[in-house]
Amino acid sequence: MPGVCYHLPGLFEFYELYRVFLPLFRSHREYFYDWCEIGSVYGAPGDCLWGGGRVGFGDARPADVAALMGEYGISARLTFSNSLLRPEHLSDRRCNALCALFEKGPVSNGVILSSEVLLDYLRREYPGFYFVSSTTKVLREFEQLQAELDRPEFRYVVPDFRLNRERERLLALPEKQKKKVEFLCNECCWFGCPDRRACYENVSRKNLGEPCEDHICASPTAGRGYRFSDAMENPGFIGVGDIRDVYLPGGFSHFKIEGRSLGSAVVLECLLYYMTRPECQLKVREAIYLDSALDLF
Repeated sequence: MPGVCYHLPGLFEFYELYRVFLPLFRSHREYFYDWCEIGSVYGAPGDCLWGGGRVGFGDARPADVAALMGEYGISARLTFSNSLLRPEHLSDRRCNALCALFEKGPVSNGVILSSEVLLDYLRREYPGFYFVSSTTKVLREFEQLQAELDRPEFRYVVPDFRLNRERERLLALPEKQKKKVEFLCNECCWFGCPDRRACYENVSRKNLGEPCEDHICASPTAGRGYRFSDAMENPGFIGVGDIRDVYLPGGFSHFKIEGRSLGSAVVLECLLYYMTRPECQLKVREAIYLDSALDLF
């Protein structure tokens, strides 16, 4: 059976979790499904000008993060999905220093982005990266997804999660396009949300330091915050059974797990659900919880 690559959240945000989880994943591979691997870990430091999607809070030292990913041969993806960048923002020292650090390493690292201005700049200045088209573009129409998949600049494209339901059209894509699709599996956002783009742009403005009001979510369950159990009830949810029985046989291999803005305990539950054999989940949970250096909450 061909393998699945999971793209995991919290490159900087959950460094301490991955510092414990990755050795466990390597040394006790029998705990985990043999048909899945870790394709990448994505994220951005807190207060990152080029950041987007979520207001970042990662505070791990970039050199430590790069060393951990390199040690385990895992691709690091910088989440630079701010959609409102202007040319004057491209000289930001901190973001350029991150690019210089992560561009060259033992494995190919990438950048998740939304801005064409940033894409042109990075292709010119840091050609060692591969590029991922961010779900923050909110490509709602299937024809938009197809056009994005045809762009050679992008190795992967993350569709809006509401296109996850378009199974017949997805399965009819040519193989070349299927290899580039990266599904967002566990989105908890209201499936009928009309303001998803505005929500992302609000985050982009905040990361740029521009004064703006908080975006008010119109979801009927907005007050509950993110709950994995709610995400499982979302019409766009892709579960383990869907991946194994529909998407993988259909030619799709890449799946993104949301969670950068969540606590590490919730992210761990996602890792258990998507990657860990049910009979071994308690063993993994105990190994993580009993690590005295890790504060999961």
